[in-house]
Amino acid sequence: MHWRATTSRLLLSYGLFFVIWGTVLLGSIYWETIHYLEVRTDRDLIQQISYLKHIDPARLPTMLDDYVLLEDANYNAWGLFDAHGNWVSGDVVQLPPALKVDGDPMRVEADTIIARDALPAVQDLTVIAARLDDNRVLALAHTTGVTAHVSGIIRHALWWGLSFTLVPGLLGGLILNRAPRRRIRQIESATQPIMHGDLRQRLPISGRGDELDRLAAIVNDVLDQIERLMGEVKGVCDNIAHDLRTPLTRLRSQLYRIEQEMEESDPHAELIERCVGDVDDVLARFRALLRISELEDRRRREGFVAVDLGETLQHVYELYAPLAEDQQLQFALHADPGLIAQADPDLLFEALGNLVGNAIKFTPAGGQVTLSAKRIELGVARVEVADSGPGIPQEQRQAVWQRFYRGDGSRETTGHGLGLSIVAAIAKLHDFELYIDSAETGARIGMDIRLQPVA
Repeated sequence: MHWRATTSRLLLSYGLFFVIWGTVLLGSIYWETIHYLEVRTDRDLIQQISYLKHIDPARLPTMLDDYVLLEDANYNAWGLFDAHGNWVSGDVVQLPPALKVDGDPMRVEADTIIARDALPAVQDLTVIAARLDDNRVLALAHTTGVTAHVSGIIRHALWWGLSFTLVPGLLGGLILNRAPRRRIRQIESATQPIMHGDLRQRLPISGRGDELDRLAAIVNDVLDQIERLMGEVKGVCDNIAHDLRTPLTRLRSQLYRIEQEMEESDPHAELIERCVGDVDDVLARFRALLRISELEDRRRREGFVAVDLGETLQHVYELYAPLAEDQQLQFALHADPGLIAQADPDLLFEALGNLVGNAIKFTPAGGQVTLSAKRIELGVARVEVADSGPGIPQEQRQAVWQRFYRGDGSRETTGHGLGLSIVAAIAKLHDFELYIDSAETGARIGMDIRLQPVA
């Protein structure tokens, strides 16, 4: 049970309120009952001693013994004292110092006033004293056993009543709390794909019409609007890239034809050549944009097969080794054997090719580029490209995956800022985890890939 959850806090607050309210209610009943019994005991003692103090002194001891035997109580005792307070007879052997003669009853411990040999198994007594006609003092003691017994019954009932109320209440609350917690977990699960960019997902609605359903409906409406707006923006960008590609291709063909027909000595030949290169760069950007759009539109994994990461890295190495050699770079390959993952082999090759191409582009002559694959934990492999180039600053490591982003260190190099965006789209399709880290010199960029379970 999550005590930080709203439902759990409400349950705990309700339980504490109920316990406090029940304690106050039953406590009031307890104190009123005990007070009633004590008042009744005091009244009975006052009536009894008022009657006994007018009895003939010669008959008084006999009547007192009869009183003790016939009184319906757990224990009663009496004591006679002379005018100076000295004990004459009875089980009560001394008067409590604070007890006033002809005053109100007083509650004392039994062993402070009762003779040891007559002490019963009682703890407290209510004592009252009155002066007789012959100036002697009569003390009557009445046990508080009935009051204590009733007090124990009420405390016992209070304890068990709260226990039998609170425990089932908490258990019932825990059971009732499971339903909203299950709903919240479903909502959390539904939001994970949305957080990763899948705007087609929607929050589940149970049909009960409760607060969670209303909140889910509002969020779903917001997602509908976001998906529509994103689709419109994406559609405009894709249409621009697609529609301009045809006239640009025709323009390039015409420029190329003019270039071929011109003499090498023509002063405009170099200008035409630069124009052809610029058009090629624009077409490359459009192709990259359409490629990213195509990858983002892919939801199914129909092209996924078991891929040996070592073989894929070997193919990438063989393709880019000549380029690294031309750039006077040391290009190394290290791959653990037996790393098999479910992936689209062509897309995986394309992603790794972009990473290696970037590393070669930004590493100065005499530097080193390393392509590696190793198992980092059970069921997970790390494919990494490390270089000795300028590296990527910490504050730019998230931005480099965005379209058209070019860091400060890449302003002087050719490119259109879409290579890593393609890598990010491919990684997202495969659920690969991308990372950028610093090396001793340069940067380390790679992907954590889940391996296929061994049969």
